[in-house]
Amino acid sequence: MNNAVTVSTPGRICLFGEHQDYLGLPVIASAISCRIQIAAERIADNYIHLNLPDIGSQEQFSLSQLPLAYQHDRDYFRSAINVLIRNGFQFSGGIDGEVQGRIPINAGTSSSSALLITWLNVLTQLADNAKTLDPKQLAELAYQAEVLEFGEPGGMMDHYSTAVGGVIYLESQPAIHLETYHPPLGTFVLGNSQEPKDTIGILGRVKHGMLRIARQLTELNPDFSLHKTDITAITEYKDVLTKDDYILLKGTLSNRDILREALTLIQTSATGSFDHGQFGRLLTDHQANLRDAQQISTPKINRMIEASLNAGALGGKINGSGGGGCMFAYAPDNAEKVAEAIEREGGRAYIVSVDVGTTSEAHPSFNPIAS
Repeated sequence: MNNAVTVSTPGRICLFGEHQDYLGLPVIASAISCRIQIAAERIADNYIHLNLPDIGSQEQFSLSQLPLAYQHDRDYFRSAINVLIRNGFQFSGGIDGEVQGRIPINAGTSSSSALLITWLNVLTQLADNAKTLDPKQLAELAYQAEVLEFGEPGGMMDHYSTAVGGVIYLESQPAIHLETYHPPLGTFVLGNSQEPKDTIGILGRVKHGMLRIARQLTELNPDFSLHKTDITAITEYKDVLTKDDYILLKGTLSNRDILREALTLIQTSATGSFDHGQFGRLLTDHQANLRDAQQISTPKINRMIEASLNAGALGGKINGSGGGGCMFAYAPDNAEKVAEAIEREGGRAYIVSVDVGTTSEAHPSFNPIAS
């Protein structure tokens, strides 16, 4: 049993498949070198003491009465403990630790999932019956503690991305299917627009709109399928759907096909060659749909992406549910110029790379990233 641990976990970007997972379609995501870290040790009393200097806050609560009662929505420090207790872990003492992060908060880069993965990794190693869990197990526990425990919408992309690391391909239906890849990707520039995200509004319009369209077309034609129907076949529905609904359907199927092309590109990189230009173009094509069909981008993010491309980036897109938050550009050769271009448009830029998943040690890329 460990008496002290330091755990570090990355944030993530969604490369391909934005607004696809809740439709049962796959996603491709990547862990990035913006990370969160918790250094913690076991203590004799049965209290949790956590210092959070980045946000000028602390967490402190007793473990004397279990399960723990939640004090607010998304009370992840307590929900992780409750989930672990239900899974057989025991805590007779307390934990003292410090949480530090370099992941933009509330900006679509999975800061909450990375925090939960980190905290679960700490807890499982400092429990009375300590175990070292593999990343997939940590991801499943984090999904329970973040999504199921609070009845929130969401898939497992964030949890698998941050726990496993690298580039992942994830299918959620008909069952979870995970593949990991290590393509020779260069640097990205993450750009935080510093605009607040309208996640609930976006999901209400895009998610429920697309699910409604799919139901409508399935009732009209039982052979219709978001997975199998060819994009060229949907012209027969042009007079059935409103103009906006038709554009949303076409954009969704186009993004599905862009992901499939990207997956082939990533898979073939194992044989040696990788077309960085094609990878960038696919990102930009994905962004065009997210901007025009899903309508989740913002004028500021559009300007940040355009400035990135003009500065030499090979491609770029908005990241996350949209309506604000972050974008990223693929810039393997001139990241500094792209970062400067993003900041001229009012964003905050971070030069990042694909990174490893959660680690039980301090990670060198935890250091602040120059912008």
